[in-house]
Amino acid sequence: MTEQGVRWTAEQVLTLAPDDASRKAGGKFGGAGPWSQTGGSASGAVWGLCKGSGSTPYRTVVDLTGPAYKCSCPSRKFPCKHALGLLLLWAAEGLGEPAEAPDWAAEWLAERTAKAAARTARPAEPADPEAARRRSERRAARIGAGVTELERRLADLLRGGLAGQEQAGYGVWEETAARMVDAQAPGLAARVRELGTIPSSGAGWPGRMLEECGLLHLLDRAWLGVAGLPEPLSATVRTRVGLPAAAEGAAAVRDRWLVLAQYDSVSADGRLTTRRIWLQGLESGRTALVMDFGPPGRPPQLAIPVGLVLEAEARFRPGSAGLRADLGDRYAAPAPHRRPPAGMSAGAALDGYGTALREDPWLESWPVVLGPVVPIPGELGWQLADADGKDALPVRTAGGRGASGLWQLAALSGGGPVTVFGECGHRGFVPLTAWQKGTGEPVSLA
Repeated sequence: MTEQGVRWTAEQVLTLAPDDASRKAGGKFGGAGPWSQTGGSASGAVWGLCKGSGSTPYRTVVDLTGPAYKCSCPSRKFPCKHALGLLLLWAAEGLGEPAEAPDWAAEWLAERTAKAAARTARPAEPADPEAARRRSERRAARIGAGVTELERRLADLLRGGLAGQEQAGYGVWEETAARMVDAQAPGLAARVRELGTIPSSGAGWPGRMLEECGLLHLLDRAWLGVAGLPEPLSATVRTRVGLPAAAEGAAAVRDRWLVLAQYDSVSADGRLTTRRIWLQGLESGRTALVMDFGPPGRPPQLAIPVGLVLEAEARFRPGSAGLRADLGDRYAAPAPHRRPPAGMSAGAALDGYGTALREDPWLESWPVVLGPVVPIPGELGWQLADADGKDALPVRTAGGRGASGLWQLAALSGGGPVTVFGECGHRGFVPLTAWQKGTGEPVSLA
């Protein structure tokens, strides 16, 4: 299949930009003016030479099956403005008939192919089961000690009451979180840090803090009795505490995956950017959450535009409510999908979330496609109401996600029904992507 000829939209290209500055700069290179020797291959690659400030043009090539990028410019951003500009030019005008890549582009593409083949062919390293068992036991003992200490901290908090937490400050919780890191329980550390932010979160914080303390206590008790829990609950507990899921337990599903949403969040200390990409299997109907991480100053490298479909293998990790997956082999370049996903009612969405909570009591939200629904603004907040008027879900924004897109959603709707994908939780529904009735073009709200 000639994937290079199946072009993306400009909006889908711009979702790949690592930041607003790159998005604006890439737009300036989206015309034919600075480009020469552009072209594309039948295997899903585009390339070109872009005139820069020096005498030598920048060599830019994009592997659409990743997507992955290579440019001779000095930028440390992925994709750089030249790669974005090349993709915008391709999206707007195409790059002619499929052709052979020039040597400089063909060499990089061949290296990518060789590395992928080597990863597939590489034999598994022989494991020492006895050494692995001893490491596991040592880590379990450290986590157990950390959990016992955390339980004492929670007991002291509740014995003294919550009223003094506004004056106590965040420092004591940061210290507790550091102790959980020392205990090799990063999942507990993250929840403790979140607990420390609640007293400054506004009206109603005591109730929210009591809820979070209860969930944290439940996780502590579950870890202390994890050996007696059934699967997959024990896998969920290990994941929530922060233990990595065993690779040999991953279930592989090959499907055509529709990209439902993509958004970034930054850790409280600003040192880590987490990118979440939601996928839905068009044949299996299964939803997958793929995550990638960027170190300080650099965005995550994995990026797939919303609304595209990629044929790939997803390996689902044990626990994580059956959602967390890693992308394996890919069999074609991502291509546009011309139909919105099938939606469900607000009541069915709540039922789905409730069912998921039985498997993972610490699950804050559940991926849901609502539709047809009508966005309704109001003094007490927005709602997404079923088109038949039976049920509605309150809309909330989380970490800025969905906030700027609410009026965009209303404009897209025009008072009529739309299909909306988002995260449904106990505090409401966070809209991430919407499709207008009768069109398959997605609009990102994140």
